[in-house]
Amino acid sequence: MEKKIGFIGLGSMGLNMAKNLVEQGYYLQVYNRTASKVDALEQNSVTKCKTPAEAAEGVQAVITMLADDEAVTEIVTGDDGVLKTLRKDGVHISMSTISPEVAAELAEKHAVAGSRYVASPVFGRPEAAAAKKLWICISGSQQAKDIARPILECLGQGIYDFGEKANGANIVKIAGNFMIMASLEMMAEAYTMAEKNGLDRLKVAEFFGSTLFSAPIFQNYGKTIANKQYKPVGFTAKLGLKDARLAFKLSQQSETPMPFVSTIHGRLLSAVAKGWSETDWAEGISRGVTEDAGL
Repeated sequence: MEKKIGFIGLGSMGLNMAKNLVEQGYYLQVYNRTASKVDALEQNSVTKCKTPAEAAEGVQAVITMLADDEAVTEIVTGDDGVLKTLRKDGVHISMSTISPEVAAELAEKHAVAGSRYVASPVFGRPEAAAAKKLWICISGSQQAKDIARPILECLGQGIYDFGEKANGANIVKIAGNFMIMASLEMMAEAYTMAEKNGLDRLKVAEFFGSTLFSAPIFQNYGKTIANKQYKPVGFTAKLGLKDARLAFKLSQQSETPMPFVSTIHGRLLSAVAKGWSETDWAEGISRGVTEDAGL
């Protein structure tokens, strides 16, 4: 496996992922809109690139970890995009949470250019990325996945294959993020109800997290919501709203009734409208529930 790859996107997730790849012996050609973020990486193991095209030049694989459909599309198809230089047998490993529609379009553009596309969105917060504990979903052609897998194994604790349909993993990611958001709303409502009726909300959260709902989402986010302590921010309310929009759009396109999507979307839209865009999505949801309850 070639040890030189491209890496684009050094946000709170991407930076930790890039550090792990360097630690595993990879040499990275890195592009980030804010170029100074590259300085946080071991300089003997990176080249600071001025364009996405430069980051993708001459490598067998390039990773993108970006915010949304628009950012990924521009990075790939823009005047200085990845498609300009990624070699014919090269693979674009797209780790962003984007719409299945855009993922399919990007896969088609790569095919026309002679390169390949692998969808590989992840589950896990920045601390999980730092600890190589991400859960990674993949989909795309088998040849492309075979190239991507050794790289992805440096980043997570498990890789789950959802077939050769280019956007299959993106559908799983949207479904999963919807389930997380729904759980946040559910916990916020339950613990707020307990508090309004005179109970210690943290004690209630600890009970459920260790018995009926003994799972990381309910244990970790449950404590966060019960304590009303939302820092450090791992995933913003603004990005949560983006994912709620993706879930709503996908439900409409597939004629899948999902009434709770509207509840989550409304809650996060309200959070953003109140100026909470950069707060954690758990705060965006839970703080709204608390305020609605008059607490």
